[in-house]
Amino acid sequence: MDSVCVFCGSSPGNDPAYLEAASALGREIASRGIRLVYGGASVGLMGAVADAAMAAGGEVVGVIPSHLWDAEVGHAGLTDLHVTASMHERKALMAELSEGFLAMPGGFGTLEEVVEILTWGQLGLHHKPIGFLDTAGFYEPLMRFVDHAVGAGFIRAQHLSLFHRGADPAALLDDMATWEPTTVPKWVERT
Repeated sequence: MDSVCVFCGSSPGNDPAYLEAASALGREIASRGIRLVYGGASVGLMGAVADAAMAAGGEVVGVIPSHLWDAEVGHAGLTDLHVTASMHERKALMAELSEGFLAMPGGFGTLEEVVEILTWGQLGLHHKPIGFLDTAGFYEPLMRFVDHAVGAGFIRAQHLSLFHRGADPAALLDDMATWEPTTVPKWVERT
């Protein structure tokens, strides 16, 4: 995995562990020579993961829609910055530039981005690893929902193999690096 897209909050959150995890993840990504692709902001967890990766000598690519760049939340000190016309273009470009996806704590935007990537994986639109950095148990409620949706018959149990979850950035990146796609929709197998 030469590049990883990190989805995370534009806020630092209330627990200092979130910022610590963002910095640790940025350093770990850079130490492995992996290019960081992220939402391009200079604030919150987004800014922390980018700053840590840059400080550790990593390559960081930001992708930010023009309305957020105009609001002056964009990070001007990155290796590369793409300013898109819309959020849809932003997500498509982030997916194109990335060989894996990792979600840190965040709000509606983070949740929407990672769920869309999971859905694309479920549909066979990509075959890239997905991880949840579960800092301070942040994703535990979502995992309970996923288990509930499996039990209710809305998510197939086999699709749980689409993602990894862990609290340690290094171990999670290790898991993602060795991930092999195991669930391919039947309509994809026929093509």
